[in-house]
Amino acid sequence: MKLITILIIAVAANIDNLGISMAYGLRANRIPFRYNLIISFISTVCAFVSIFAGSMLSDILSRSTSNLIGGILLIGLGLWVVGKSASPSKDDIRKIDFINWKESIVLGFILALNCLSIGFSAGVTGIEPYSTALAIGIFSFISIILGVRLGEHIGTSWLGQQAERIGGMLLMIIGVIEIFI
Repeated sequence: MKLITILIIAVAANIDNLGISMAYGLRANRIPFRYNLIISFISTVCAFVSIFAGSMLSDILSRSTSNLIGGILLIGLGLWVVGKSASPSKDDIRKIDFINWKESIVLGFILALNCLSIGFSAGVTGIEPYSTALAIGIFSFISIILGVRLGEHIGTSWLGQQAERIGGMLLMIIGVIEIFI
């Protein structure tokens, strides 16, 4: 069950990566391999730090209290993501015409903000930090590659427009699972 939770957390933490890279694909732009590695590395490090911080807090609290707090945080974050996706600001994404190493670092930290809150919530519930952070980094890398390619093909379709909302729903499902299981 923990492996499935880790994989769902990794996917949910990278929905923003998918959405932004889809915007690149819509404009037939690419994110070079080395810059994708920079973004993914930043996500991995930020996820590990936040998971570790959350797990330290869970040492102070009982397991059931930690799961309740982490679950509520994940549900809240999921609700926020779904609410934010109801009125997305696509203009900010369209202004990015190309990416260089400086932009990849900035973009990596912006995308890692999502990893921070998800990682902290996961850490509170007792999820293993090393494998979860690594999974988040791997899925970051994969989601950027897929996003660019998907953007070229289906970015304007219903699925492409709902990617962020789907990620928010995944977070809420993880939160409910953590509370009751």
